[in-house]
Amino acid sequence: MALWVSLLDWNGQSNPLTDFDFVGLDNYQRLLTNDSLLREDFAIAVRNTLYYVLAFVPAVASLAFGLALIVNNRRLKGRGFFRTVFYFPSITSSVAISVTFLFLFQSTGVINTILGWIGIDGPTWFNDARGVLHIVLDGVGLVDPQSPPGWLADPNILGLSLWQWVAGPSVAMCALLFLAVWTSSGTFMLFFLAGLQNIPLEVDEASAVDGASKWQRFRYVTLPLMRPSIALVATLALIGSWQVFDQVFIISQGAPGKTTQTPAYLSYTKSFGDGQFGQGASVAFVLFAIIIVLTGIQRWISRERK
Repeated sequence: MALWVSLLDWNGQSNPLTDFDFVGLDNYQRLLTNDSLLREDFAIAVRNTLYYVLAFVPAVASLAFGLALIVNNRRLKGRGFFRTVFYFPSITSSVAISVTFLFLFQSTGVINTILGWIGIDGPTWFNDARGVLHIVLDGVGLVDPQSPPGWLADPNILGLSLWQWVAGPSVAMCALLFLAVWTSSGTFMLFFLAGLQNIPLEVDEASAVDGASKWQRFRYVTLPLMRPSIALVATLALIGSWQVFDQVFIISQGAPGKTTQTPAYLSYTKSFGDGQFGQGASVAFVLFAIIIVLTGIQRWISRERK
């Protein structure tokens, strides 16, 4: 049904099976090839999500793996308690957590207060549209964000200049990333914990008897045996990154300056905000194709090589 709607100019008020305006691939052309606001919005959403993926996947996988190693330590007392504590954010209402983070990341919130203790003037997190890479380039004096060189400002890719593509995640998006990593790490910890508990104890003990240090046992024994779990977590984190919606909807609605807009949120706003359900459905199906392709690439990269 959604695929059929993506081929229509439909406002959601009539029956899409009997009363519709068939436009074929016009919605997809407007999204990908035509010089339109929809294409620019989609490019912004894709750019935001690409940076989100690059930051979120390694961050959440590393944190979850570290937590799994901690709670898998047989010498740790109260392991059940720590497992519950680490997993608790994953089962807490996303609305409650999002509202909590709104207070934490206010200009006078806890995060900026802590930064002030060490002499750092914290930003206005959810109102700061500056890209992190732009801030860094400006800070080291390489490029002025207000007047980038022509070779960065002129090229147009899906309606955005190269300078816009290399902005990096906005400060507001970084705050959302902190939220996402904190809430997701507990779930991925369980996947890693299951993998660690499937490693035969005899293998680790044998390597210790052979004189391997803790680091050598981790590098040459634990990591190779954890490859299936790492691949699974990376795949799920990648898919989840492209489906981000609830935190954006609750906290920022894509603001400031659309720097927290995601494809899922764009699909929602086009459908239920603008009444352009055909355009919203086309965004959803292009997003589906992106997820399939990137997941396939990720699985190919992490496949077992014989």
